Amino acid sequence: MKLGIINSAFQQAGVDTATGLRHIARIGFDCVDIFTEAEGISKKEIKLVRDTATKLGLPIISLPVVAVGLIDFNDPVREYHVARCKKFIDLAHTWGAHNILLVLGEYIWQREVIPPAAQWQWGIETCRRLGDYAGKRGVDIALELEPFRLSLLHNVGEMVRFVDECNHPRVRANIDISHLVLSDTSPADLRALKGKAIHVHLSDCDGKVHGDLPPGRGVVKFAPYLQAIKELKIDGVVSIELEYSPDPKRIVDWVTEAYTQTAKLMDQVGLRG
Repeated sequence: MKLGIINSAFQQAGVDTATGLRHIARIGFDCVDIFTEAEGISKKEIKLVRDTATKLGLPIISLPVVAVGLIDFNDPVREYHVARCKKFIDLAHTWGAHNILLVLGEYIWQREVIPPAAQWQWGIETCRRLGDYAGKRGVDIALELEPFRLSLLHNVGEMVRFVDECNHPRVRANIDISHLVLSDTSPADLRALKGKAIHVHLSDCDGKVHGDLPPGRGVVKFAPYLQAIKELKIDGVVSIELEYSPDPKRIVDWVTEAYTQTAKLMDQVGLRG
């Protein structure tokens, strides 16, 4: 698998897009995921990202998309987010990206007002529609497992159930290692995602709350998870996800540390290649 990073690590530190991409390439990453907003992105920015990534030899792999409205109980809200996600799919196609990384969000009102089964079904229906559209554009959809108690896809079992019920060749799973730890998922549990996962996120955490830290800054024991991922034989990318550096002025050091530690971990299990 290749080693990438979501460029939001630099964006959140106030570093402009092109400079962030140059840092990512210089540090040694194989590829990059681009965090942006497809709704209203300028043609100038689209060209800047494409040209800079091409010049640096930095393939764009994934576009993260938070679209909680896909499971909203209001029909117009769902329709808006379907249209918005289609713009992300178009943008992914333009940049030659492999997938959009889709976050579906949570059950509302503690699952007490809207029947949970209804929100689940709205998610199935919207993802099937997006899968159809993505197929025409040569793009996949990778669903994010979120470890929060009310998340629609909060553990491997629910992810497997959703992918199976969706039953669409373009709708698959993303594996986020720190999210697995926070949802009490063991490396062995990943066997259930054989043939269903296409992308991986990697970050550390304190074992209690969402962290997105460089490996070694938390408590995650990565080797068993990476070995389990290797056994899944995913033709994809491990993308580091770093959020909100405690010292934005040292963001290059923060990202370099994450790269060095992750590369070492991947090498230990023979995963990078």
